[in-house]
Amino acid sequence: MDGVPEPHTGWTFLTNHARVLAAIADNHNARIRDIAAHCRLTERAVQKIIADLEQDGYLSHTREGRTNTYRIDPGKVLRHPAESGLVVASLLSLLARDEANRASPSEATSRHRASA
Repeated sequence: MDGVPEPHTGWTFLTNHARVLAAIADNHNARIRDIAAHCRLTERAVQKIIADLEQDGYLSHTREGRTNTYRIDPGKVLRHPAESGLVVASLLSLLARDEANRASPSEATSRHRASA
């Protein structure tokens, strides 16, 4: 499949479910193809992950013509017992801050130097 690199064979800190949810948070109208490319997954994997997230109530969608518009439940509690009490909004906020720092590395470096 074009645009999808070789699968990663080692472990990672974030699950594919977290990556897909963060991609949808960035663009509620994203196409599955775009989410797959952004997350470096196959379209079929993204479809399965979206189905999982919808089944457990983290995500819902409405169909508008040929476009899906996704809605994330920001108050939904994370699944793992170690994160009990933490909600989706907290995770997405953390990931969004990291994404913003990567988008403008000079600002992130300045903030890091100022706090040191």
